[in-house]
Amino acid sequence: MLEEKIRKEVVELAAKLMIASAQTAPKSKGEDSLEVMYLSDFEEIAKKMEELAEKTGDKNFVRDANSLRKSDGLILLGIYGERSIGMNCGACGFESCKEFAKAERKEVVFKGPSCAFKLLDLGIAIGSAVKLGAMIGVDSRVMYRIGAAAKLLGISKADVVMGIPLASLSKSPFFDR
Repeated sequence: MLEEKIRKEVVELAAKLMIASAQTAPKSKGEDSLEVMYLSDFEEIAKKMEELAEKTGDKNFVRDANSLRKSDGLILLGIYGERSIGMNCGACGFESCKEFAKAERKEVVFKGPSCAFKLLDLGIAIGSAVKLGAMIGVDSRVMYRIGAAAKLLGISKADVVMGIPLASLSKSPFFDR
């Protein structure tokens, strides 16, 4: 079993590499709208997740908060989706990018509407990060509930954000939850 100090250092190094992989992932029109951060202290997020479990009745917030507390580090990966890329594809639900740009943006947990291509960029960045993590032996899991708590706390300013907790334990805390 790795000593805790070494384990945390390993995860921090892995997180830096994963962040580089996310940041350099392909993006629509080459425009970067990502927000990426690494946290080693995330108890505030875990507590907010427990509050959200009570508020929403979604007990999976507690399950995910427990998984987060067993983690050695956390990557928050978000996207700013208010600027379209000008494709007029309609995937956002509007006739054109011009109509999308006129739409009133609302925030519930996340802010929208968002350009579908920006959301695809987020997915590609997340995939790039977690793939590298798996290749170098760090366990991770993409979690909406962590992103929601981070967004509601104002830790992340992105329109849509996901949490990626990381661990280097003998058994993944994200399996058999």
